[in-house]
Amino acid sequence: MTCLSRKDLGLFALRAAVGGVLIAHGTQKLFGWFGGGGLEGTAKAMEHMGFEPGPRSALAAGLGEAGGGALLVAGLATPAAGAIVAGTMAGAISVHAPGGFFTTAGGYEYPALLGACGLALGVSGAGCYSLDQATGHALDRPWIGLLAFAASTLAATAVVSRRRDVVRRREARAADEAAQAEGIGLS
Repeated sequence: MTCLSRKDLGLFALRAAVGGVLIAHGTQKLFGWFGGGGLEGTAKAMEHMGFEPGPRSALAAGLGEAGGGALLVAGLATPAAGAIVAGTMAGAISVHAPGGFFTTAGGYEYPALLGACGLALGVSGAGCYSLDQATGHALDRPWIGLLAFAASTLAATAVVSRRRDVVRRREARAADEAAQAEGIGLS
């Protein structure tokens, strides 16, 4: 198999760009690099967004982004890397969905693009310029992709559903408190 194709160069460029962005975002969460909050600050933000418990959620998001991104850059276990990235971005999409699609309104455009890129790379494979190629595709088997995407889908669904429940409980509590305060003020 020749590795001098435009497709392989394109896959390498896409993996490097998307993986690099994800590594940067993940290290913001994990280590506070590039102006990030580190685990402590990210845990507080995650709790505020409805991801409970915050510390575990921060660690999972940071590892999903940085780890998935590193695997994409290396082109190693690409089906699993793509599944990790897509699943991690599903959580981010759930936070930004109320803002609509476009980032200018706080929407989910950016995490959706990163998640779609992870999905596409996980399905397509890393191409010739990758550790998957160098290892004879030992971690790039169709069954690995199926298992990884199934596990990622289940995990993302559970995380997003749990967050939705937390947000609903908070909204109901705030509405009850507002009603009680209004009732107290009228008497």
